[in-house]
Amino acid sequence: MTRILGNRGKACFSFLQSQALFLRGYTHCGIFEDIRAECGYAIFAAQEGGKAPKAKPLKGIIAGAGILEIVEDFDRNTYRVVYTVKFADVVYVLHAFQKKSKQGIKTPKHEIDLIRARFAEAKADYEERKK
Repeated sequence: MTRILGNRGKACFSFLQSQALFLRGYTHCGIFEDIRAECGYAIFAAQEGGKAPKAKPLKGIIAGAGILEIVEDFDRNTYRVVYTVKFADVVYVLHAFQKKSKQGIKTPKHEIDLIRARFAEAKADYEERKK
């Protein structure tokens, strides 16, 4: 379920579930290259201990969880990548999705529930790695 993909600078990064495939799928279209590049930059900045200018805290998920999101718009669609910097030496990408809600900018409940579940998975994975 969890796969460590790289170790640059201070932290490695890990995608949970199929998030790497979701982001990699953008490259086949070509038109999503800017979105993929912005998300990749945000993850790289987090690895280096920094924060990308477009990275914003995703509030109301889990207090103190260090969950950030990148929001990118393309062709009247909104794409989000959610990751956590809570754990030392690893950045977990929790979710990547196209927002399809008709409720304005609010993140749909089922997406929030999935992010919470994946954060719990990341926490368990991190604890296991520390052993």
